[in-house]
Amino acid sequence: VEHWQLKDVEQWLSSKDRFSSALYACLKVEEINGLVLLTLNESDVRDLRYRLGYSQVSFGELKRLWLHISQLQQQWMLEQRQMYQQQQLNSGLTSMEAVHLAQTSSPPGGNAASAFMPMSLSNETCPSPATCQDCPGHSCRPNECKRLVAPEYFKTAVSLGYSFVVTWITSFVMVIVHERVPDMKRYPPLPDIFLDNVPHIPWAFNMCEITGSLLFTVWLIVLTFHKYRMVLLRRFFALAGTVFLLRCVTMLITSLSVPGTHLQCNQKDFAIDDPNVDMIGALVIRMTRAYRIWSGLGMSIQGVRTCGDYMFSGHTVALTLLNFFITEYTPRNLYFLHTMTWLLNMFGIFFILAAHEHYSIDVFVAFYITSRLFLYYHTLANNRASTFALMQSDSTRTRIWFPMFSYFENHVDGMIPNEFDTFGSLISSLFGQFVWLKDQLVRVAHHMPFPKSAKSLHMFTSVESEICSHSTHPTTSFHNSHQPQTSGVKNVRAKPGTRPTTPIKLSPQPVSGTPFSGSPT
Repeated sequence: VEHWQLKDVEQWLSSKDRFSSALYACLKVEEINGLVLLTLNESDVRDLRYRLGYSQVSFGELKRLWLHISQLQQQWMLEQRQMYQQQQLNSGLTSMEAVHLAQTSSPPGGNAASAFMPMSLSNETCPSPATCQDCPGHSCRPNECKRLVAPEYFKTAVSLGYSFVVTWITSFVMVIVHERVPDMKRYPPLPDIFLDNVPHIPWAFNMCEITGSLLFTVWLIVLTFHKYRMVLLRRFFALAGTVFLLRCVTMLITSLSVPGTHLQCNQKDFAIDDPNVDMIGALVIRMTRAYRIWSGLGMSIQGVRTCGDYMFSGHTVALTLLNFFITEYTPRNLYFLHTMTWLLNMFGIFFILAAHEHYSIDVFVAFYITSRLFLYYHTLANNRASTFALMQSDSTRTRIWFPMFSYFENHVDGMIPNEFDTFGSLISSLFGQFVWLKDQLVRVAHHMPFPKSAKSLHMFTSVESEICSHSTHPTTSFHNSHQPQTSGVKNVRAKPGTRPTTPIKLSPQPVSGTPFSGSPT
């Protein structure tokens, strides 16, 4: 059919039904041959009358034409499937192609070319090689392709290092802003709608951190069983590091007054006004204080108390990030889990405000920035296939404004499927990772050159020289080295023409540094 000319199409139509001359003229003018006939759909046939202006062709005639065309397309597609299946069976390969072709059917209103050609001619819907496994050759089989996202451990380590550095910077900035906190006597708390109308609850801030600990526990469980945990960790570290790095800037450039009179904040507590302390000593003191904040995760239940780090709330950032990551990377039908995480997030924010530890603007800005960054990042990551052309045409700007996104998401195409490991598969996977690591260490150890000491090198060269001398003069060397060391044995020498009556026994003492240590034979 794909090789039909215009005359062949007219003959086929005349053999199927009686059509008007106007329809044949339309097919001739529009140059509808066999290949075009296979790619037509119902809207194309309808456009012959309503868009191309062939008003002489009746509506019923167009419907009959489309009926015969659709039957021809289905028949052609069935023949091509059988032919392709037979080729696969004759080639000795697996019959997965035949199974796929047998399960594939043309959708209503579609055409044969749209159902068959994508498997052999087009690769627009096939995943990239980095995310597709078992996609041989150029054939694209989306139903057979098994999604495979590379873990990319090095990139995950880079994101972890980035987050680690940012947490240290944040701790150091918190020490600096505590030294610059405004005097509570000169700068009273700013007017705030929520704080002015909600009484102070002393235990509320501890409850906020407990809710955050619950969310973190749920997130650890999700990470443990998720199949693509490395991608999740990479994104979590990247987003958390970016948000907290932005928080360092907002904390440092503007110092807000203490939001509550119950807070004991005095810049003299952290001030370094000792004239005997030089710059290096002051830096060491600040780094020691920063380590206390960093090791305690900035949590009051760990004994960390800081002031001046108000714009914006770090506790709100942590709660919001954990909530969004849990809801994004768990199945959509877990309504109870998602409702619980959102309630914990909202109650955590309420506890922050009820404890009068932050202004309302601190919490609002923290929630807005964190949620927007999360949504922007995942919108770009989940739609890389559609934004690929845009990113290619403006790759320089993309690398400048989204450097971490361009690096971390380079080999991740589309959404990450929420697939989870069972406990048994997780154990076997961990065992396989340990075996792989052991093999790598053994391989590295075998190829690692071990330096020899001077003594061992001297012994090696002396032994080598001894071997060379023995190989050069075997008889003389053996006689000279063993004759002086004989003990308890008579040196019997046979007279000419006679044989000795007693055997000659030689018991040489082994000489240090020679390879011989026994009686010669």
